[in-house]
Amino acid sequence: MILLGLNIDHCATVRQARYRDAATRGGAVEPDPVTLALLGERAGADGITVHLREDRRHIQERDVWRLREDIATRLNLEMACTPAMTAFALKLKPETVCIVPENRQEISTEGGLDVVGNRKAVRACIDAMNAAGIQTSLFIDPDEAQIELAAKLGAPIVELHTGAYANAYFGQKRAKEFQRLRLGCVRAHELGLTVNAGHGINYVNIAEVRTLPHLHELNIGHSIISRALFTGIEEAVREMRVRMNT
Repeated sequence: MILLGLNIDHCATVRQARYRDAATRGGAVEPDPVTLALLGERAGADGITVHLREDRRHIQERDVWRLREDIATRLNLEMACTPAMTAFALKLKPETVCIVPENRQEISTEGGLDVVGNRKAVRACIDAMNAAGIQTSLFIDPDEAQIELAAKLGAPIVELHTGAYANAYFGQKRAKEFQRLRLGCVRAHELGLTVNAGHGINYVNIAEVRTLPHLHELNIGHSIISRALFTGIEEAVREMRVRMNT
């Protein structure tokens, strides 16, 4: 069975549109990402994913600490590969961290982490997490060199970036991008890595994504939050879990 990591970042995006200052202090603000996470768990989400960005555009530190205290499943912290975020993660002690690239100009994370070009910093972060008993995932493109270096540096998990495939879904490059993902999954599995995937996965392309070999977990946020506006978060999570595994 493929597991579902529910990314709740965009619940916080809606909250910040109205309550940017109040969200850091607490109080009656809405929607509350932690409440959403708890409802998502009740509907069957296997873990909760949040990205604490440097500019704090959506998720706030207070959200992350509340999640650490309140959720019953696993907390997956997406983070930039910086000393400040490494120190924060070591205090928080989530079950998993996922190291992602971060660009202040982007709306959402675009493209995978360049492990090859940032080898020293990535290695330092992985070593620190391994020493603390926190599993490290690297959010990377399905590129053989990136996958092989991830294994060499000691990361137990890779999350393959499905964005290029999702963007090409209704175009001529769809088959090519899917083949890249398939080969990436196979190579990662051969190297003993746990294989996750995420970015741009929705209720339509999941029918093909779920056929990728060796998938352990999919991290999905935007599509589920969007569906929840019409059906509620519990029904949105339940429907995605069904589509992922049938």
